[in-house]
Amino acid sequence: MKSICVYCGANSGNHPIYAETAIAVGDLIAKHHLRLVYGGGKVGMMGAVANQVLRCGGKVTGIIPNFLLDTEIGHNQLNELIVVRSMHERKTKMFEISDGFLALPGGIGTLEELCEILTWAQLGLHHKPIGLLNVEGYYNKLLDFLDHAVQQGFYKPEYRAMLLHDSDLEQLYHKMLTYKPVGVQKIMKDRSKI
Repeated sequence: MKSICVYCGANSGNHPIYAETAIAVGDLIAKHHLRLVYGGGKVGMMGAVANQVLRCGGKVTGIIPNFLLDTEIGHNQLNELIVVRSMHERKTKMFEISDGFLALPGGIGTLEELCEILTWAQLGLHHKPIGLLNVEGYYNKLLDFLDHAVQQGFYKPEYRAMLLHDSDLEQLYHKMLTYKPVGVQKIMKDRSKI
């Protein structure tokens, strides 16, 4: 893995552990000589991860839509800041230049990015590792929901296995490095019902 896309909040949350985690992720990315790919802002957890990678001498590529450039206070000290026209273009570019994806605590935007990249994996559009860092149980209810969806027959166990998760950053990184893509193809038996 040469580059990792990090999804996380443009806010820092209400507990210091979230910002501390963002800094630890920045340390890990720089230590392993990965390029950080992220949303391009300099505030919240996004900014904390990027700033730490830069402080440690690492490389950072930010991707931000022009309409968010001022709102999210686009980071102007990155190695590369790519300004795009839309959120769709942002997510597509992040996907194209990343070898793996890591979700930290965040809000609906973070959840949406995570769900989309999982869906793309489920559809066989990529075989890149997807990690979820479950800081202080932040994502427990999401993980419970995914297990419930499996139990109820709406989500295959093979798809559920595509989301790697851990509360320990180093262990999660190891899981991502050793990830073997699940050989699942979604087959529509009756396309007339679509």
